[in-house]
Amino acid sequence: MDECGANLWSMARTVKAAAIQLAAHSRASFSGAWSAIADRIAAAAAQGMQLVVLPEGTLPAYVLGYERYEAREIESALRECSELARRHGIVVVAGAARREGERVFNSALVIDSDGSIAGAADKHFLWHFDRQWYAPGERIEPIQTSIGTIGALVCADGRIPTISRALVDAGAQILVMPTAWVTSGRDSQNLENVQADLLARVRARENGVPFIAANKSGVELGCVAYCGKSQIIAADGTLLALASQDRAETIAAEIAIDAEQVKRSNDFGATLEGPWDAPARVAITARARRDGDDELLRILEAETLIHSGSPALRDGIVLDPAGLAALRMSGRTLAIWNTSYDPAWQVTFARARALELRMYVIVIDAQRERAYAVDPDGAVICGTFGEYEIASFAFDPAKTKQTAVAPGTDVLEGLARAQIHAR
Repeated sequence: MDECGANLWSMARTVKAAAIQLAAHSRASFSGAWSAIADRIAAAAAQGMQLVVLPEGTLPAYVLGYERYEAREIESALRECSELARRHGIVVVAGAARREGERVFNSALVIDSDGSIAGAADKHFLWHFDRQWYAPGERIEPIQTSIGTIGALVCADGRIPTISRALVDAGAQILVMPTAWVTSGRDSQNLENVQADLLARVRARENGVPFIAANKSGVELGCVAYCGKSQIIAADGTLLALASQDRAETIAAEIAIDAEQVKRSNDFGATLEGPWDAPARVAITARARRDGDDELLRILEAETLIHSGSPALRDGIVLDPAGLAALRMSGRTLAIWNTSYDPAWQVTFARARALELRMYVIVIDAQRERAYAVDPDGAVICGTFGEYEIASFAFDPAKTKQTAVAPGTDVLEGLARAQIHAR
């Protein structure tokens, strides 16, 4: 592993962690579902788990609905959950509706091993219909527990890289996410979700801490489908445990915490000045520019050639969760990354940054003679190989302006709010 992604495991200790993937239940069916959920918490504790994570909206449901939420709907369940934590000496993180005055928050409640509420993390980046009944969170700070400092975040918070970064910078030793990862059902055999399939592993690796996400499976109210895929990820991004996409189950793994955080590099490199704001045909190559390239550009009908000598960013800024985010907020719509980073993670990071920031990322890996481009949807849209030295693509600024990833859920607004509320 290279210096920018290295984890130094001095003085590391392990914690046995479980993510309980639940079958979807509605608010109306919560009272009937709770007994089985409590049994699963107890079963995980009996297997030696020290940390148990439940999905977003476990108490009482993800879709809160339009009738006034009353705390008594979940108070008895929370008391039982606290008693389970105290009896078994475990830390429980559960997704729950939490009332504060007249506002209701979509929260991750952290119950310590003595049964007390150690803290709550309120969902910051509300997703789609969340905003109909939840208020957005107003603080981003970790929570102290008997097993270590937890950086709790809820579902779509994982799409904003600076939220996890702020939690870890403030001392979080592990990232824990109650989530309700939904899916469009585009492919019923592979229930897709960009967090489950891509971003969760990046959140762990870029911050150098383990990451646990507990999701649901099945369908709620006939209109919200979950993708399952609860997961436990090591600090280097290695997937330790992964649940199925279509059934309730408990996954478990030992995670190492208390390791030194990722070392961040100050070698940021350079980038092209100003945003790209006009459609263009862009050619890319991993080699230096040569005499005769103008004729090749004419054949490709490309306006510009990006090559190994073009002003570019280095690993330090791209691997840093806040690095490209700052450039994106300043108006940049395209980034050029000059790197020789691990090729498997190189593609993963390029796709993640392009997707989560809604920008184009061009990667120049001169060492491996490979150049490729990723669009704001996170798709690799062209790349060189072998004798195919110059590839090209259509840069479309309209795509970079489509920063709403769900109705009422805008990436740039989420980045701005995270900057304000980070401790």
